[in-house]
Amino acid sequence: MALKKKPVTGMRDILPAEMQVREYVMNQIRETYRGFGFTQIETPCVEHIGNLTSKQGGDNEKLIFKILKRGGKLKLETAESEADLAEEGLRYDLTLPLARYYSNNEAQLPSPFKALQMGSVWRADRPQEGRFRQFTQCDIDILGDASSMAEIELILATTTALGKICPQNAFTVRVNDREILRGMALYCGFEEDSLDQVFITLDKMDKIGKEGVGAELLEAGHSPESVAQYTKLLTEAGHDAAGVQKLGEILADVLPKEVAAGLAYIMETVNELAQTEFSLYFDPALVRGMSYYTGTIFEVSMEGFGGSVAGGGRYDKMIGRFTGKDAPACGFSIGFERIITILMAQGGKVPGERQKKAYLIEKGMEKARLNEIMRQAMEERSQGVQVLVSQMNKNKKFQKEQLGKEGYTEFVNFYREALK
Repeated sequence: MALKKKPVTGMRDILPAEMQVREYVMNQIRETYRGFGFTQIETPCVEHIGNLTSKQGGDNEKLIFKILKRGGKLKLETAESEADLAEEGLRYDLTLPLARYYSNNEAQLPSPFKALQMGSVWRADRPQEGRFRQFTQCDIDILGDASSMAEIELILATTTALGKICPQNAFTVRVNDREILRGMALYCGFEEDSLDQVFITLDKMDKIGKEGVGAELLEAGHSPESVAQYTKLLTEAGHDAAGVQKLGEILADVLPKEVAAGLAYIMETVNELAQTEFSLYFDPALVRGMSYYTGTIFEVSMEGFGGSVAGGGRYDKMIGRFTGKDAPACGFSIGFERIITILMAQGGKVPGERQKKAYLIEKGMEKARLNEIMRQAMEERSQGVQVLVSQMNKNKKFQKEQLGKEGYTEFVNFYREALK
């Protein structure tokens, strides 16, 4: 039986033209984040299954690629559950591995620690546009800083990177705080033990709208008075720093004063310092599904793409799951594959790319002449020109079309004999 040519479902081959765009984007992200003082690290793609299933990854824990035990450890005949078959799995994001990394290496790291990670993650998800089972994430995190400075730096760094990568696409940064979410729900009379279900419904706001959220909450058995007050509060909350402060005054009996003041300060400072144009928007309906978030949360939407292209937040309880002692932590992740999808739809051109020239040599060229051509190519390369030396195909038109997709704009043909 012939071997299968197509990659596994949800995985894909990346052609040269897209690979050039991916490398460009990755370099732009890396250099921008380094300019903000972030240090690149790397964690293993394989994690302990107990870490991955520690109820911190939300729905992602249902999408883990688990790795079978090997050799004598694999006892199929006595296995009673999945836990008896797998003790490791592929990481589904970069945040949990970072928390383990920091817990294991904290004594050797500066405090606060500004980490940059870029690497593949795996989720057994349903593939769709911009969503694959293997994909790249680009994360920055600040560990050991409980102040609002962490959020400010993360937002400024990420928006600076997005402004460089997608200068033609307007984008919006939405911000909220998990404590504000909780305060609003309690203020409107929802029971403490029902909040998770309320937030799951609220997270559908983009898809079903305010009326849909209200209807689903009523269907779940919540009182009409609570639902009406909640949807009214969501609608009336202002979307700038002043709106956050006003909401903080309304929620004064259920929300610590410093929460709203802190988020307002973040928004005011980012607006004052940002050198990239974007909209900063307080969204009281922003939830973000990861259960490990404990405070500020943020998400970026971009013109030209239906979903979010970046997101993150504060997760001050995760490291304590490893060490027994909580440590402040906050991170922002760029949806790398979604950015690539946008750029490829716009033509996939790498700005500022150096000149690319192709030498096409007729087959059977004598050695002395071939050496002379190669010497000429080396001279041009030393001057900064990217020169491809390749044998000439019979169908030169098709060959040039394919090279043109890779960015080659100039072609020099070399024949065994001069054309008459």
